[in-house]
Amino acid sequence: MNKEVTFDGYQHKLFSEALELLKQLIRIPSFSKEEDKTADAIGNFLTERNIKTNRYLNNVWAANKYFDGKKITVLLNSHHDTVKPNGGYTNDPFRAFEKDGRLYGLGSNDAGGPLAALIATFVCFYEKENLPFNLIIAATAEEEISGHDGIEILLHQLPKIDCGIVGEPTLMKMAIAEKGLLVLDCTAHGMAGHAARNEGINAVYKAMNDIRWFSKFQFEKTSPFLGPVHIAVTSINTHNKAHNIVPSECSFVVDIRVNEFYSFDEIINEVRKNITSEIMPRSTRLKPSFIEESHPLVMAGSALGIESYGSPTCSDRALMNFPTLKLGPGDSARSHSADEYIFIEEIKDGIKKYVLLLQKLAEIIK
Repeated sequence: MNKEVTFDGYQHKLFSEALELLKQLIRIPSFSKEEDKTADAIGNFLTERNIKTNRYLNNVWAANKYFDGKKITVLLNSHHDTVKPNGGYTNDPFRAFEKDGRLYGLGSNDAGGPLAALIATFVCFYEKENLPFNLIIAATAEEEISGHDGIEILLHQLPKIDCGIVGEPTLMKMAIAEKGLLVLDCTAHGMAGHAARNEGINAVYKAMNDIRWFSKFQFEKTSPFLGPVHIAVTSINTHNKAHNIVPSECSFVVDIRVNEFYSFDEIINEVRKNITSEIMPRSTRLKPSFIEESHPLVMAGSALGIESYGSPTCSDRALMNFPTLKLGPGDSARSHSADEYIFIEEIKDGIKKYVLLLQKLAEIIK
């Protein structure tokens, strides 16, 4: 490998360019399934730096200049779609302005900051001739809705990937484990009747009994990184428009965050044994993920003193069938919040640590 890269004038230039790219992305609305204009901006950014760029739907990707199919390939991935701004914004969510060391704007933290830092890191390594691994950068779509036309479909277009870094706001700590997400749509069935008389079977009461079970039940196995399985009932509804009808159906939604000790089938079977409501899993794609502490990526981070933890939130990492490390500047607690922001120094620190991590990885696997 060439001489170690330090945070010199070149990297400061990359940081400045990445910051301007991030501001540009914030100014372009990029709600899930509507990311075509941010895909254009990212593609243009890479092309202007003489990087051969590929696009599939709203996903943009590129490989390092001296890609060698005999070497392992490391994926650098983050997403450029955003949620819609919530009603609590006091700033224009698309303004992209700096104040008190912060960059404000929708998607600045989740996940524009990590994405811009990963793109800068890729550019830094793009022309290195003697890397012991290949690098692919992928800026992908539909992460916020766990859509099929993001990283999931793009992986079929890419060369074989051996491991990856998923850029999400983690305060630059290594999320070596991530809870899976299982959403259950539940329906309690009763019998309609007039509310003024002792008629019917109230589906709301049946649903309440099942919800009470969810509120008290705890799965036995606790993960050292991810903790226990977490269950939350997040909505409840009936089709009744009139106040005087005993409802025949009551539906509710259960959000279950699953640690690595349970399969989704085990969770579903346990639920079915204990509640009377009909249940329908909304999706079984977002399974728990874990990367071994002995993996070279984790070893590289540990050698740099980067802390490891287990993440309670789900990401596109769940859709990857190879070892991945979730790591990025910003703070997950700011994601989807009103007046979202990222500290500008966090982006600079992210680039520096991403570069050092890949340098260390090169030393380990050389």
